[in-house]
Amino acid sequence: MTELGRFPAHAGGTPETGAEVLGPADIRAVMELEALCFAYHWTEEQFRLGLERGAFHILGVRRSGKIVGYIAYSVIQDEMEVMNLAVHPEFRRQGLGATLLDAALGHSRRAGARQGFLDVKESNLPAIDLYRKFGFKQIGVRKRYYPDTLEDALLFRCDIP
Repeated sequence: MTELGRFPAHAGGTPETGAEVLGPADIRAVMELEALCFAYHWTEEQFRLGLERGAFHILGVRRSGKIVGYIAYSVIQDEMEVMNLAVHPEFRRQGLGATLLDAALGHSRRAGARQGFLDVKESNLPAIDLYRKFGFKQIGVRKRYYPDTLEDALLFRCDIP
């Protein structure tokens, strides 16, 4: 597990263009974004406990002071897992997902991770395209995994150089 204190406040650029570390004060804004993007979402307690216990990290991108994208991920020993990645519908197709994923992979690399994992709904073609651009390859399927749609989850893995 990594310490957020070793991760710079901004993964690149400025607060308006790069990813920044989000914390407990940002949970409500992240939850609002998540509710807009996903039918099934985490509770405030899950976010709070995960951050307090260091179970995962959250990076976000702001526009005009508002969180418009975030990525939640964990790093355990030499593995990282993308748990959630969301971008506000009005800000999609602008490279924010790539900014967030790049920042999370960079942090994970510096923390010693050598492999990345994630799952994605089989119908989420824009996300699948993004992950493939970052070197993720499909390694499996979890049947009827998502509780909101009972859709299959495609499992992906990548090497983190």
